[in-house]
Amino acid sequence: MWRASGQLFVHVARKRILSGPWDRPAAFMSTLLINQPQYAWLKELGLREENEGVYNGSWGGRGEVCGRPGKSLLPPLASAADYEETVKKAREAWRIWADIPAPKRGEIVRQIGDALREKIQVLGSLVSLEMGKILVEGVGEVQEYVDICDYAVGLSRMIGGPILPSERPGHALIEQWNPVGLVGIITAFNFPVAVIIAKVLEDNKLPGAICSLTCGGADIGTAMAKDEQVNLLSFTGSTQVGKQVALMVQERFGRSLLELGGNNAIIAFEDADLSLVVPSALFAAVGTAGQRCTTARRLFLHESIHDEVVNRLTKAYAQIRVGNPWDANVLYGPLHTKQAVSMFLGAVEEAKKEGGTVVYGGKVMDRPGNYVEPTIVTGLDHSASIVHTETFAPILYVFKFKNEDEVFAWNNEVKQGLSSSIFTKDLGRIFRWLGPKGSDCGIVNVNIPTSGAEIGGAFGGEKHTGGGRESGSDAWKQYMRRSTW
Repeated sequence: MWRASGQLFVHVARKRILSGPWDRPAAFMSTLLINQPQYAWLKELGLREENEGVYNGSWGGRGEVCGRPGKSLLPPLASAADYEETVKKAREAWRIWADIPAPKRGEIVRQIGDALREKIQVLGSLVSLEMGKILVEGVGEVQEYVDICDYAVGLSRMIGGPILPSERPGHALIEQWNPVGLVGIITAFNFPVAVIIAKVLEDNKLPGAICSLTCGGADIGTAMAKDEQVNLLSFTGSTQVGKQVALMVQERFGRSLLELGGNNAIIAFEDADLSLVVPSALFAAVGTAGQRCTTARRLFLHESIHDEVVNRLTKAYAQIRVGNPWDANVLYGPLHTKQAVSMFLGAVEEAKKEGGTVVYGGKVMDRPGNYVEPTIVTGLDHSASIVHTETFAPILYVFKFKNEDEVFAWNNEVKQGLSSSIFTKDLGRIFRWLGPKGSDCGIVNVNIPTSGAEIGGAFGGEKHTGGGRESGSDAWKQYMRRSTW
């Protein structure tokens, strides 16, 4: 993760004055970024030196204190008692929220979006500081949240069910949608966003527990997955952990919404516009330093254009501007953790063992932070085990193919099914790609990269990606239950 020396701030899941075993020497507190002049903007987000890790209408918590001198910032932990109390308050708040007409609920969401919009630059800066994303991507992440709020406002006046013919004389069938109930979401912690949402709810005299927060480790996640009071559990993360979540939820016949891994491919045919292929492949493979679920990890090139595209791509890689993510001229930042760097190196070595040739990159950069070289590997077989393993790092495997049937099959042979893209001018091929024998992914693109998605369409994937859908289209149905009467 890129950051200046010292910790950002200390998260605590137990409210403590600086005493007892949680004592922090003044010298340590001065090293926190929040106490350094150039990071004074952190206080605009409501952050302090110590921040509680549980919110259910009030802030608190009884778990461990996180953040220790000389160590990276760790997730704040809440206790089992905190979790039980939060679920109880959230269910009580749901009874109030459910009585509010949908358009009025939409108005609250509009206010949340506006509140986030007011803080978009500082929130984006925080995302960049925490994760190492370049600043424009950090701001873009918050903008996506705002866009989804805007979209939801419209939906609040449009959700309806059909009226259907009945076999009984003088009757009709009506399908009605109602909120599913308490939704549990296992996701990354972001204290300032919770503060902003809580303020909107407070201003509208609504229970803060409508949007509760419990920061914890695997024990809290397991409790959520097994809790029959949680009507829907949403999880975004690795396929490995997603399987565990799905099994626990299914064991109680609960509902889950999974957004898991992606092993995404770009296919460029002989008629492709190479002026589109090269920048698109670069953007999709190295954007966010290869740490997007929609990152391009496989590039299939028709044998007639393979060498030229690889040559152009390596030259383009050499021009990538690397550095401080807050620098507006920088396009490529660090990996998130040292563990990610180790995974990157392991994947490169495995690719070599399986017959691959590193034509660009493959090493850790000689500079402070978790920087690695964006990497291109050629010469592997499409069925190589490393190719079928999603590595959350900027490694692009490049292959030659001969014909359409062959490469469509290769696109679909991995276990994940999130995003895919072809580059071609052949309209017939485009419709075959979009059809039942084409890509089996949830996102099927034409002449654009695999990464990124507009919130107006349903986002998600098939197979080991989990089958969940978020954002636009009818993805709202995943958060609803349907009654026919």
